[in-house]
Amino acid sequence: MIDRRAFLKSLAGLTTGILLSSGVSEGQEVQPSTDRLGTLLPLRKLGRTDESVTILGLGGWHIGEMDEKEAQKTLDVALKGGVRFFDSAQSYQNGGSETRLGKLLIPKYRDDIFLMTKTTARDAKTARKHLEGSLKRLNTDQVDLWQVHAVRNPEDVNERVENGVFDVMTEAKESGKARYIGFTGHTSPSAHQRVLNKSDIFDACQLPVNIADVSYESFIEGIIPSLVERNIGVIGMKSLANGGFFGGTRHGKHGPEPRVVPNRVSIEEAIRFVWSFPISTLVTGPDNAEQLQEKIDIAKNFSGMQQKEREELIEKVADMAGTTVEFYKA
Repeated sequence: MIDRRAFLKSLAGLTTGILLSSGVSEGQEVQPSTDRLGTLLPLRKLGRTDESVTILGLGGWHIGEMDEKEAQKTLDVALKGGVRFFDSAQSYQNGGSETRLGKLLIPKYRDDIFLMTKTTARDAKTARKHLEGSLKRLNTDQVDLWQVHAVRNPEDVNERVENGVFDVMTEAKESGKARYIGFTGHTSPSAHQRVLNKSDIFDACQLPVNIADVSYESFIEGIIPSLVERNIGVIGMKSLANGGFFGGTRHGKHGPEPRVVPNRVSIEEAIRFVWSFPISTLVTGPDNAEQLQEKIDIAKNFSGMQQKEREELIEKVADMAGTTVEFYKA
């Protein structure tokens, strides 16, 4: 416990390095800046890129799940609330999420946002096809970040490398169709480690970060330090365990299982915990505009988290960690 406490404290201390200000100490965020749409949420550096991103991003799977009216309302709330990071993937609703963003967001706001999408391709031909399809559906000729999506285990990574998927990622960056490239996964830290062992081409990495993660197959302990060392931008996800904190056992859904929220911790505590680590942005998946506004309000008021509070939160859910709460981990 002493070693873990010291480790987590040192890791949290690295957050200062990605704040867009000098002279700040742990527990402080920079004052937000503005653009033509209004005041932005606080910004953090995205790894070795020259980009700054808002600490909260909007998840595209959930936008694709909403009806169009609620999706438009949620996008409007995001923009008004200072969110400028928008996520999607070719696999979400078989391109439906991308199509919705291409219709409701991109025409008016492409120059104002950071746009990310992803490919589940397992070979080069499919990866190229996915990229062209994504660009068409998103109504743009360039994405800001294109990611290899959902690496599951070392063997999965090996297969994608051998079948040329990583080569296509590099091609996309060199051609300008993707400004930056990255990879994602939520099944096992061993998959992420294999990517890092195989290649140093990626600018960003997306992975689960939540209060249960530390106690089982931890991405926070096992992967984030390596990403920070390599100056790869860290994109957090699953801060509420993909519905698992609400008793869910499948993607994005609540359920009848024992609940972390609200029985043991609050949504605010769970999210503040994530931002206390050196992640550049947290991709959140709201069911509606009201839920997104709740996250925006938490982001606006975030002022850090002390080590004692982090430890207390981890202990509150340690007995629930693992596949029961984080059902997406194998």
